Amino acid sequence: MRLLRVPRPRSLAGQLFGMQAVLIAVLVAGYALFTYVSDRSQAEDAAGRQAMAVARAVADTPSVHAAIGTANPTGELQPYALRVQRDTEVDFVTIMNPRGIRWTHPKEKLIGKHFLGHFRPALGGRSFTETYTGSLGASVRAVTPIQDGGRTIGVVSAGIKVQAITERVQDQVTALIGVAAGALLLGGVGTYVINARLRRSTHGMNAAELSRMHDYHQAALHAVREGLLMLDGQFRVALMNDGGRELLGVTDDVVGRSVAELGLPAPLTGALLSAEPHVDEVHLTDARVLVVNTSPVSGGERRGTVVTLRDVTELQALTGELDSERGFTQALRSQAHEAANRLHTMVSLIELGRAEEAVDFATAELELAQTLTDEVISAVSEPVLAALLLGKTAQANERGVELVVSEDSGIDDGLLPASLSARDLVTVLGNLIDNAMDAAQGTVGARVTVTAFTDDSALVLRVADTGPGVDPAHAEQVFRRGWSTKPAGPGGRGLGLALARQTVSRHAGTLDVREGADGGAEFAVRLPLPTPPPDSGSPSPSSTRSARPSEPALPGRGA
Repeated sequence: MRLLRVPRPRSLAGQLFGMQAVLIAVLVAGYALFTYVSDRSQAEDAAGRQAMAVARAVADTPSVHAAIGTANPTGELQPYALRVQRDTEVDFVTIMNPRGIRWTHPKEKLIGKHFLGHFRPALGGRSFTETYTGSLGASVRAVTPIQDGGRTIGVVSAGIKVQAITERVQDQVTALIGVAAGALLLGGVGTYVINARLRRSTHGMNAAELSRMHDYHQAALHAVREGLLMLDGQFRVALMNDGGRELLGVTDDVVGRSVAELGLPAPLTGALLSAEPHVDEVHLTDARVLVVNTSPVSGGERRGTVVTLRDVTELQALTGELDSERGFTQALRSQAHEAANRLHTMVSLIELGRAEEAVDFATAELELAQTLTDEVISAVSEPVLAALLLGKTAQANERGVELVVSEDSGIDDGLLPASLSARDLVTVLGNLIDNAMDAAQGTVGARVTVTAFTDDSALVLRVADTGPGVDPAHAEQVFRRGWSTKPAGPGGRGLGLALARQTVSRHAGTLDVREGADGGAEFAVRLPLPTPPPDSGSPSPSSTRSARPSEPALPGRGA
């Protein structure tokens, strides 16, 4: 058994077209009816005025007065009445005596018969009009007295048949209907053209489908965790989902505002304002690392831009840690190779019968490694910093760079606040050391000097190198994403210092660069530490060392 198909709802364009066609038809029909009734009334009034004018003209004609005084008034009045009737386009002109006996009539056989209608008011000298059904049918007639010296000597009635009036109105209404039909046709064609464009704009969807799509659209916007930003042709915000607000740190209603007014970092604002597409560009905000993609929306003209945002802050941190682990792995591989060489040397000495020299050689190597570890631990007992410095020392040795922890360093375990995570500390110091090793590598006496200590209110980290230094004119640019003095690799350059500055700013600290004592650059970080309560009895950070060198004032940004 075949089921009945439920008719598919008409498209929104089709519904609008039908509604407009019905509306136009109703308006035209109503106007035609109103015009017919109005024209009918006006036509009857005009016919009454025309009949009254003819009747009064006949009543005032001297020849009519003279003919009435003759023995046979019909002989002179009948031809005259027929001539007036023809010339004035009325249907009858009837002249009668005061008793209502006709002297004239369009039908001669009715002459001498009594007038059908009212004429008594005319005998009193009053003219009037009426619609009456007489011998010729229904007509609009005017009745007026013929007076001579104040005496009524006869009565004149002129009239136009209602049928003739109806025919005149019908001709006008027919012309109106023709015009209305043309207007309806023109309106229908215009409506069809407009609705055809509307169908293209709505892709032929009806109202229910558009409403359902809107609901899906809203649900998708709130469900997607990635940021979505839509800009119009003037780079004003047309739409921003919850993910976009979170990633960009926007809390106010920004719809309708220009991207330049959102307070975003200049490189990110420039990417959003660009008319060119951007694919997987990395940009930094105050607290996040974002991957930005922009795609212009065009349909013969620029209509706007679609922007997607992905948060890769955690991924970038993990990538940095992975890079560090790779560096450590390479350093361990190199150390394993060196250890194998040393082992072969000791075995050879033993085979040569020089056991004491083999023991001295092994002891010297152990003492050297232990001395390096002791120096780092004695200066920095904070486990995260100590582990980082030991790993970077091996990595620097592999690259031919000497990593030195200055004698001014001193940080005890447990001094760092819980708010400063190990990952953030590794991000800041690890990137500064990596940048310093890149700068110092290949120079004479390549060396990187690390200083880490705490004063009364802050954790201070300094990393100096023997590289070419930083031009004072570029003191701020070095912290911008993408700035580097080296050619870009596959993943780009200039992100490490930008990440370090971002992390320091997130903890309300400062990161500056100046000329170092060894001629290269010196990067200095100050991260504020919480002040313990006065009555806590715990030692202040400054009491961890009996003496701490005063930190010289850093030059201002851009110096």
